Amino acid sequence: MAGMQRLPPETQTLFAELSERLRALEAARSFASLAGGFAKKRVSGGEYWYFRTSEGAAGQREYFLGPEGREAQAAMRAYAASRPEMERVQGEIARLCAMLRQGGVLLTDRPSAKVLSGLANAGVFRLGAVLVGTHAYLALGNLLGVRWKSSLRTQDIDLAAARRLQVAVPQTDADLPKTLDSLNMGFLPVPGLRPKSPQTSFKVRGQTLRVDLLTPALGARDGKPVPIPRLNASAQPLELLDYLLEAPLPAPLVNGGATLINVPDPARFALHKLIVSGRRSVAEQTKAGKDRQQAAELIEILQEDRPGDLALAAEALRRRPETWRKRLKVQLESLPAGLSNARSRIQRALRD
Repeated sequence: MAGMQRLPPETQTLFAELSERLRALEAARSFASLAGGFAKKRVSGGEYWYFRTSEGAAGQREYFLGPEGREAQAAMRAYAASRPEMERVQGEIARLCAMLRQGGVLLTDRPSAKVLSGLANAGVFRLGAVLVGTHAYLALGNLLGVRWKSSLRTQDIDLAAARRLQVAVPQTDADLPKTLDSLNMGFLPVPGLRPKSPQTSFKVRGQTLRVDLLTPALGARDGKPVPIPRLNASAQPLELLDYLLEAPLPAPLVNGGATLINVPDPARFALHKLIVSGRRSVAEQTKAGKDRQQAAELIEILQEDRPGDLALAAEALRRRPETWRKRLKVQLESLPAGLSNARSRIQRALRD
């Protein structure tokens, strides 16, 4: 593992505990996890209770509780009783993050962390969005217990989302453009290549901070932006992206605090990086080199700790067009000589 550093065992244990706490908090998400208060409104002659919070990216939001009566009063008493416990849990999460920063975990830059926290609070990840690109690679390093040797300086936030959810979720929608606007960071839509084409990217003027929304292409010619109604936004179709969306994992992003996001399976992410590197144009050879380096680093740690994952990821490609498998076979030859065992394992899995 030349150039890569293992995180200390105690840091890896703390990271696993943080992940567990965040997943539990997400599963128990309710009014008790939000700071705010109750407000009563008179509507059409009746009195109704709402829970009002300014926490999260969307600014002040109201959640309907119910009409004045015993049920609404019981819900408010339950909130008052459970709020101290939720504050205790959130305090423990903050303490874990401080210990992880001292332990050397990879940290997300502050502006990107603010954006991703806002998107998470708005429900974007609960609605199936998966973080891809370099920010996902950073999160995967912590998940695998290593510090990468490659540079991770980027503020491009790449989100991938299927056109439709295959499973039912309690929350039905999240407004991505409104969420970005509510962060007061200066996000503006980036005009598309064609006039009147829906925007799929948002950028802060004068900065490199950018959010791109992507979705799997349904064919080689499927290149026009498509609407993702549950996010109130459009996405740019990309080939083979569904391969990354099939097996996502929850993972914490750590900065001042922690945010639970979705990332691709690390073995699939590595093979996808290799395939994409061979598709880069001449003008994108710097990016192609970064793709290959990140793929090699992922494959190196997976070969050592989880070699079976590489075989499973390669087997999943047998259900894909043969073109993609051929491209992967070509790019496998670019891996360093020290990864010959992993190369052979992947090649066997593609054939069998």
